[in-house]
Amino acid sequence: MNWCIAKSSLDQLQAIQTLPDETMNLKHRTTTHALPRRAFLRGVGVTVALPWLESIPTVSASGELDAVEPPRRMLLISNNLGVLPGPFFPKTAGIDYEASPYLSELSEFRNDFTILSGLSHPDVAGGHSTENCFLTGARGPTRSGFRNSISLDQFAAEVLGPVTRFSTLNLGVNIDKANRSLSWTRDGALLPAEDSAPGLFRRMFVQGEPGEVDRQLRRLEERASILDTLLDDARQLAQRLGQNDRARLDQYLTSVREIEQRLHSAREWEQRPKPVTAEALPGDIQDQKLFFEKFDLMLSMAQLALESDATRIVTLMVDAFATPAFQLHDGQQTTDGYHNLSHHGQAAEKVAQLEGADRQQMALLRKLFQNLAVKPHGDRRLLDSTLVLYGSNMGDANTHDNTNLPILLAGGGFRHGQHLAFQRDHNEPLCNLFVSLLQRLGIETDSFSSSSGTLTGLEC
Repeated sequence: MNWCIAKSSLDQLQAIQTLPDETMNLKHRTTTHALPRRAFLRGVGVTVALPWLESIPTVSASGELDAVEPPRRMLLISNNLGVLPGPFFPKTAGIDYEASPYLSELSEFRNDFTILSGLSHPDVAGGHSTENCFLTGARGPTRSGFRNSISLDQFAAEVLGPVTRFSTLNLGVNIDKANRSLSWTRDGALLPAEDSAPGLFRRMFVQGEPGEVDRQLRRLEERASILDTLLDDARQLAQRLGQNDRARLDQYLTSVREIEQRLHSAREWEQRPKPVTAEALPGDIQDQKLFFEKFDLMLSMAQLALESDATRIVTLMVDAFATPAFQLHDGQQTTDGYHNLSHHGQAAEKVAQLEGADRQQMALLRKLFQNLAVKPHGDRRLLDSTLVLYGSNMGDANTHDNTNLPILLAGGGFRHGQHLAFQRDHNEPLCNLFVSLLQRLGIETDSFSSSSGTLTGLEC
């Protein structure tokens, strides 16, 4: 079987080989020979989008070479039960703020993120009913006849247009897909989240009719890896790239390989025989106790999607509300489901378990920042051009408080290393921050949902 890439990719590779030296050198970009930015490796029905490479100039619709500027990306993460506010928020504001216990977990990236307090959505109250409004700001979720509005990610995708294979990717962890989502259409319709890492992997890298996909997957299993089918072609491409791009391509392919290995390991566990029991066969109950492992894997999938330019906008809802008793540490499981723990009533045992869960989330954010920081993107890091928002619709789940929401913003080229503290008794609209994010993405707008302007203090 011929494992070469498809003709379109061969044409692209040949185009690279014919580029004159001045095109490969970013300081001399006067030639009309250039590749379209959307370059791929293809083989056996598999499509792997190349990461952003300096050696591939961008071609405008008129055929002119554009200035090389890495596109901005956005990753929006929400845990619908939030975190314990006391250990999360710093007690002091400004650039000299004293790190809170949770933020100490992120100390190596202090200058890469901003903590924001005193933010919420006006007239968005009602405890857990607000979870679907985190990225919409739609007022009155508990009112009769309530209908949601367009979410931040979908608004951005409408304006930016189809610049990538997927305009957005909407992901979930333990999510109740029929009732919860961060992504909503302009008509207020729920967009179901993808909660299967293998399913997302197939969507990103395998294409075709169901029967064809099955055949392709069998071929890939015989070959052991998607990358194995493309390795020779990737090597040919690498020979025509500069040193920085070769390192970037190698890091990207390593990311793909790591996720393949993790998915392969998960499949092995599924194929192992399970313990024998005399009990009757129960209904089909999905095991959700490996909460943080799933969270970690979906963050890795989100990173891969952004890095490959499969999309530039990803949302990830962490459905803690739907999560039963879960594994907190190796050999330690929580005594109750996440929701019941969140209504701790200051019970020491429950608070301790919640603190452990919150610190696990901070550890996952640290790992995400580390991964984005080591990936070059143009002359900067991928973190510098990726807006990462972590937050919640819940300011304090114990009391169902929907004000003073926990918000952490990292990357994206903003001025960071600070705690922006707004009034706790008269919150700024969270949508003011959303307007700032949209503008950073290059979208010319001065309003979104309940905004009253942009958020001050983030300007470079």
